[in-house]
Amino acid sequence: METAVKKQETARAQSSEAQNLRDLFEDGLKDIYSAEKLAGKTLTKRLKSASSPELVSALKNHQEEINEQVARLEQVFKATGIKLGEKKCAAMEGILKESDENIKDTKVGKVRDAGIIASVQKVKHYEIATYGTLHAYAKTLGENKAANLLAMTLEEEKKTDAALSGIAMTAVNAEAASKKIR
Repeated sequence: METAVKKQETARAQSSEAQNLRDLFEDGLKDIYSAEKLAGKTLTKRLKSASSPELVSALKNHQEEINEQVARLEQVFKATGIKLGEKKCAAMEGILKESDENIKDTKVGKVRDAGIIASVQKVKHYEIATYGTLHAYAKTLGENKAANLLAMTLEEEKKTDAALSGIAMTAVNAEAASKKIR
């Protein structure tokens, strides 16, 4: 009797396991779709907490970009015939939780701005890694339209990351470093 139960549990667990690259691709799409939507919902908090005009402008631009990226992901789902859906992205939740704590633990100003830049870049780095992987999967699977759409988003993520690095290095970090240490 115990053996039959274990076999059922094993069969149930295996049915949700990725069996091939297409399964990994689908899982990754659902993960990044969830991540993008979550990042978009919480970007307003970072935007309201920022003080640097350059950072505020970059975050506003990024907010519009996220909406386009979500729409592009929906095109990827359609192009590949994968059912639109989300898989809870625990990685993004963790990054954003850490970011919320950083905002809570800093005063408005350049130090907080430096923390916001760091947290948004952590989001970007996760997205860059994910889009890079999904792009490679799409190419391997012969999903050329999806690969092209994913490549567009990957390049946008890299540009946003570079822009944030520029803001940090030219407008925020030096001023944050000069703040008095208690």
